[in-house]
Amino acid sequence: MKYYLLAGEASGDLHGAYLMRAIQRQDTKAEFRFWGGDQMAEIGGQPVVHYKERAMMGFAQVIAKLPSVLGFIKRAKRDIAAWQPDRLIFIDNSGFNLRIAKWAKPAGFNTHYYIGPQVWASREGRVKTIKACIDRMYVVLPFVKDFYAKHDFAVEFVGHPLLDVVGDFLEESGEGKSFKIHEYINTCIHINTKNENPEGVNEKPGKDQSTDNWTYPIIHKNSPKPPKIIALLPGSRSQEIKAMLPIMLAAAAELPDYLYVIAQAPGQEQEFYQSVIDKMSIIPPKLGFVVNATYPLYASAHAALVTSGTATLEAGLFDLPQVVCYKGSWLEYQIASRLIKVDSISLVNLALNKKLVPELIQNELTVKNLSEHLAQIVEGPQREQQLNGLQELKQVLGSSGAADRAAKFIAAE
Repeated sequence: MKYYLLAGEASGDLHGAYLMRAIQRQDTKAEFRFWGGDQMAEIGGQPVVHYKERAMMGFAQVIAKLPSVLGFIKRAKRDIAAWQPDRLIFIDNSGFNLRIAKWAKPAGFNTHYYIGPQVWASREGRVKTIKACIDRMYVVLPFVKDFYAKHDFAVEFVGHPLLDVVGDFLEESGEGKSFKIHEYINTCIHINTKNENPEGVNEKPGKDQSTDNWTYPIIHKNSPKPPKIIALLPGSRSQEIKAMLPIMLAAAAELPDYLYVIAQAPGQEQEFYQSVIDKMSIIPPKLGFVVNATYPLYASAHAALVTSGTATLEAGLFDLPQVVCYKGSWLEYQIASRLIKVDSISLVNLALNKKLVPELIQNELTVKNLSEHLAQIVEGPQREQQLNGLQELKQVLGSSGAADRAAKFIAAE
C-alpha cells in the first residue's frame, strides 16, 4: 500500500522513522511519501518538504509567516491528491495537520493520527474536528484515552514511543551510565580549574590565544575525579534559548562546583550560544557544549535544567532529576495562559498526574528560584523523591513497541 506521512519537526521526524520501519514489518510492499526530515529519509520513499523549511515558534511568528503557512497547506493538498495514498498519516504538529485532515477526510482519504493533538491541554473544541476527520487516533499518554472517552471518541493508547528510542540507545550503548562525556564535548570554556583565583570564579573567561577553541582541560579521560555534570537544555529555537539560557547560566553560577554542559540544538550554531553568553557578566566557572549528543549527556548527567517540552520526558526516562523551566514574551504568555487548561507543563508531571518535578513558569523563573531548586535536586530528599517517582513514570507510560502497535492498526485497515 501507499502511505503518506506528515511530520513537522525533529521529534516528528524521529517518531515517523520508527513508524515507517514498523509499517514495513507489517507491509513488505509499503511505499512512502512524506513531509519530514533526515531520519525518515533514511528509511526510504519520496521526501516532499523538510521540516526545517517550515519551522517557526510562537504566535507572533505564525502570524508573520501566515502566507507561507497557507502556501504549504495548499502544496500538501495538491501533492496528496496527486499521489492518491491508501493511508494518510499525521504525526503530531496539530496546527498544520488538522487543517489538512479537514480537507482530506471529505476528499475520501483514509486518515490516521499518530501522537494525537494535545487538545486535552488546550482548545478542547477541536475534538469535534478530530472526530469528523480522523478515522483512527493513536495516543501516547495513558490519561488521554480517558479524555477522548468523555467525548465519545474511541482512541488507541499505544504506549509512548520514547520508551523505544531511549531503550534502543541504552541497549546499543551498553552500560547507560558508563559514558565518558569527554568523548562528546565539542568546545568548552573554562576558568579557574586550579582554584588559583577563588574570588574571580564567576568572571568571564578569556580566550586561549593558542587555539580557536575555548579550553577545558579538567574533563579528560585520565582525570582522577571529574566534576559532576548538570545538563542545560534551554530549548531548540532561538527565542527559547535567548529567554532560558541566561537565567540557567546565572543560576548555575550560584553552584560553581559542577560542570554545566549545554545541549546544542540541531540547526543552531555554537556562535549563537556564544553570542548569548558574551552578553552575560556572570557565568558558571565550568561550562561546555555537546553537539548531537543529548542522550549521552542525559546518561552522564547528575541533574538537569530543562525547558518544557519533550526534553522533560526524555530526561525522566534517563532517571535524571530535573527542574522544568518556561519563559516567553508577555504576549505569548498571556495567550498561552488563557488557552492551556492543564495544571502542569511538564510531561513527567502530566503522565504521573502529580507534581513530581518542580516547574518554574514565567515570573517564577528567576535566578534565585532556579538556583534554590537546583540545589535541592543535586542532593538531599527531593532528589531521592524524584528518582523514586521516575521509576513509576516508566510503568505508567506502558511497554515498548508503540510504533509496532500503531502500525498493525494502520496496515490492517
